[in-house]
Amino acid sequence: MLEIAKSNNQLPSIPGKRYFTISEMGELCSIKPHVLRYWEQEFTTLKPIKRRGNRRYYQRQDVVLVRQIRSLLYDNGFTISGAKQKLLETNSFNNKQVNNELISELRSELEELLNILN
Repeated sequence: MLEIAKSNNQLPSIPGKRYFTISEMGELCSIKPHVLRYWEQEFTTLKPIKRRGNRRYYQRQDVVLVRQIRSLLYDNGFTISGAKQKLLETNSFNNKQVNNELISELRSELEELLNILN
């Protein structure tokens, strides 16, 4: 059962997986699946990969984005349109931050693989 976190600080850490199902995403972000599907319609930057049978697979950057949206809406009291505007204003900064996080994680994964190969 989905346990609702009061803030993003109480959310579980993001596991080292490449793809997450909608139910895993719901648990990681404390959001119900129907809310995630609605947010996909409202926030154009949230586009999970769809495979067989229209099954959604989210990536790590999607988890980070959903947590940002969740924080804006639930913690800061923004409306959907206000959250969209805020994301547009901070888009370049957030993209750099997310890219740096992804690069850091990829680097550590590659170092682990290199250690295994050695």
